[in-house]
Amino acid sequence: MTEVPEPPPMLLPPAELPRTQIIERTRHRYEDIHRLLEKHWTVSAIARRLNLDRKTVRRFRDTDLEQLLASARERRPNGVLEPFKAYLNARFTEAQGQVSGTRLFLEIQARGYRGSRQVVRKHLAALRAGTAEPVRADIPSPHKITSWIMRPRNILTESQDQRLLQVRLACPDITRACDLARAFADLVRHQRGYLLLEWIRQAEQNAPKPMKGFAGFLRQDLDAVTAGLTLPWSSGVVEGHVNRVKTLKRAMYGRASFELLRTRILTQP
Repeated sequence: MTEVPEPPPMLLPPAELPRTQIIERTRHRYEDIHRLLEKHWTVSAIARRLNLDRKTVRRFRDTDLEQLLASARERRPNGVLEPFKAYLNARFTEAQGQVSGTRLFLEIQARGYRGSRQVVRKHLAALRAGTAEPVRADIPSPHKITSWIMRPRNILTESQDQRLLQVRLACPDITRACDLARAFADLVRHQRGYLLLEWIRQAEQNAPKPMKGFAGFLRQDLDAVTAGLTLPWSSGVVEGHVNRVKTLKRAMYGRASFELLRTRILTQP
């Protein structure tokens, strides 16, 4: 009896990482760094050329590509569901888990969600299993908090005013700084220089350290600052002319004579 030869084993293609944006960026960055290293570029020069931190360049130099790709695969960017997770978690807790994924999907879709229904169901399953990742707190930036403080309250929207109130409740230093900053802005807008000394005393007593330093600088030149917050005159016109002269000097540096510079300064408004 003739034996039928066994078919050769099927060779499966090697597993490939999904070509996500992070994977592709990691691969291209590795190639760019090592191409420059082969040309004997220094780490600092590569960092300047590729606009990277030197620690990043050293990590790509000393780490194998497969390890970098595996690390990039584990980093998951915030998906389209991230802004809606806090709402989903609150609804899940409110309903004590007795809510369908379809209903939650329709609710957040009405609020602007553009992802798939499967992503919502997956997050709901993680909530029921107790394995859902905690939602990151939406902490406003210092620049945003400063803009809320310095704008008049009647200009703030209801949402901005509520967020500022939450920040004030969370940090007593910001609460005190907010009150003093708004009081000082009122002095400037309405030229109430007669209240400046009292403001400085309050700031020096219980204000955060940067504001205490600012109050100390005001006290050193109290007469001039009080005059600036009281009198209708200012040096604004003079400062404007000084700025114009400096702009002309920079534009003509090394290009023309002093006579031409003098003519432009005297003739241009």
